[in-house]
This record gives sequence, structure tokens and C-alpha cells, in this order.
Amino acid sequence: MSDYRYVLDVAQREFLTVLRTPMLLLLGAGYILLVAGIAWLGATGAYLALVLDLLTPVEVLVPVLAFAFGYRALLGDRESGELETIRTYPIASGGYVFGVYVGRAVVVLGVVLLGLFVSAVFVPMSQERQLSVIASHATVDSPTLYLRYILLTALFALVILAIAILVSAAARSTRGGLALAAGAVITLVVGLDSALIGSLTGGFVSPDGVTALLAISPNSAYRSLVFAMSVAPTGVSVPAGPTALVSIIGLVVWLVAALGLASVLAWR
Repeated sequence: MSDYRYVLDVAQREFLTVLRTPMLLLLGAGYILLVAGIAWLGATGAYLALVLDLLTPVEVLVPVLAFAFGYRALLGDRESGELETIRTYPIASGGYVFGVYVGRAVVVLGVVLLGLFVSAVFVPMSQERQLSVIASHATVDSPTLYLRYILLTALFALVILAIAILVSAAARSTRGGLALAAGAVITLVVGLDSALIGSLTGGFVSPDGVTALLAISPNSAYRSLVFAMSVAPTGVSVPAGPTALVSIIGLVVWLVAALGLASVLAWR
């Protein structure tokens, strides 16, 4: 019970720290306005079309947002000396890391979900429905498709934040943390996918093998899940990718492994 209470204390401290950081609040507001602006400019009038409009921008913006909120989470405590004080409390390294993660995850999820819910408001407000991508299946559009997309995006944000916490645990300085964060974002957004495509074109991996390996990339796994659960049910042809189960397993492995490794590095 004592460990549990201290984990909650750490989570609350992180939550309040984020709320007291104007730069992070401005970044969150900017994310919400940007996502809502994309939805407003698209004026699709259909939930499925909104998913397709937001998929690529959100796939890029969520890693940027998550790393901005998480890359200094543990590094800041180490540089300020607060980590030495925290270590005197009866809380394990894993509990400390999990508390930091939960406190920041609440804010990140709030920002991500608010942006997506605000975007959904523009669908019923549109004067004409534009579902040209599936004109022959216009009756299949449903808020359920968009709700699935929201839930998958929330999972994606949690995974990326866990990776950001790992980067924070591994960084030795603010400059090093920023460099690691920038490199991690680039690797997640374009690096892993490019490497897998390169292995295919180079003949190192068969097409079937690449399809399964795509689950290794959090971005590819997220994209495949959106196609499988929000787009494919409407009858639209989607790019080949790993199965939904393999993609979910890939994301969960990233989440658990990142937090586990961060717990090992946090007390060093």
C-alpha cells in the first residue's frame, strides 16, 4: 500500500508539473488547433473520410507531442537533484517510472483525445457529404469507425510516450536528451519503415516477411490497425500489412519493454 501511495504521489506531481509548464500547455493547444484545423479545412462530412484525412498528420504529430511531454520527465529529476531525494522514499525504481509515466500520460491522452473529439464535431456540421473514396458504399459511414480510430490513436500515444520516457532515462544531459528525442522521432516516423522497405527492395526479406516485420514499427502497427479496424470494414481496399493481432502485440511489447528498460536505467 505504501508503494502504491508513493506511485500516486509521483503521478500527481508529474501531472501538476506539466500543468505548470506554459510551453507544454501551448504545445498541447497548438496540437488541438492543428488537428481541428485539418478537420475543418477538409469539411468531409463523413467519419471515414475524416479518419483518412487525419491518419498521416496524426501519425507524425503524436510522436512529436509525446516526446515533447516526456523526454525530460526523468532527465529533469536527475539534473535538478530531485532524483536523489526521491530515492530516499520507499518506492522502487519501477514504481517511480510508472508514476512519472501515468502522470504525463493523463495529460498527453487528454490533449490527443480532445483534438480528435473536436475534429469530430465538424462532421455533422458539414453541409454536404463527401465520401468519394467509397462512393459505392456511402451508407457504411458510422461514428463507430471514428471511435475505433480514437481508441487506436490513444494506444499509439501511450506507446510513444513510453518510448519517450525510456529516452529520458537513457539521456545524460539536456542536450543529449534533445538529440536522442529528435533522433527517436525521426526513426519512428520514417526510419523504421524506410529500413523495412529497403530490406524488401534489396531482396534481404521476402514480401511476406516484410508484412510481418511491419509490426516492429509502432507507426506501421498503428497504421495497419487503423486500416484493419476503421477502414477495411467499409469495403475499401487497404494496403497489405500485419494482422490486427500481430500489430497489437507489437505495440504492447514496445510499451512494456520501454517502461521496463526505463525502470532499469532510472536508478543508475
